[in-house]
Amino acid sequence: MSSFQLPGFRFYPTEEELLSFYLHNKLNNLRSDMERVIPVADVFSHEPWQLPELSGEPCVQDKEQWFFFCPQQEREASGGRPSRTTTTGYWKATGSPIPIYSSTKHRLGMKKTMVFYNGRAPTGEKTKWKMNEYRLFDDHATTSTAAAAASALRAEFSLCRLYTGSGSLRSFDRRPPATDDPASTSELRLPEGGATELGKKPRLV
Repeated sequence: MSSFQLPGFRFYPTEEELLSFYLHNKLNNLRSDMERVIPVADVFSHEPWQLPELSGEPCVQDKEQWFFFCPQQEREASGGRPSRTTTTGYWKATGSPIPIYSSTKHRLGMKKTMVFYNGRAPTGEKTKWKMNEYRLFDDHATTSTAAAAASALRAEFSLCRLYTGSGSLRSFDRRPPATDDPASTSELRLPEGGATELGKKPRLV
């Protein structure tokens, strides 16, 4: 039996860890093993129900959430708007992007929440599939205005958390509050096999 299926184990990083460890390491090419945990996938070229089987080792058997590094689209790199339309439907943003802060009140990046609709806009049918898209601020950029903040977001990759609206608390909602742990985010490790014991931080070997 895979260690990812053992009772009591689940991969559920905080938003701070997603940005300051996983996305930071991916964008800066600091670790060669990141894609074992969070794979690269163009999430907008797949239907949402196709994505769980493409997820990384800790989440492939999860029934609640799946993580992906999503590369920047060519049209976005040339100044256009990204396409969020699939063969059967489209992703629609809900509300405005919100900033994500570290435990020390440092602004790390932004989160955009989207819902998948079957059909074509604007008459599509809302589904249970949802996604948080995270982008990291450039460490060297200034963000004194909203326009500057938007332009300061790293675009090479975003980190997407796919999940379904079940009406009950998901694993990342149930995560216990952070404790006074002297270990920094940069020292996180995943136990051998890639799973995270319930209530403990994710760790990479």
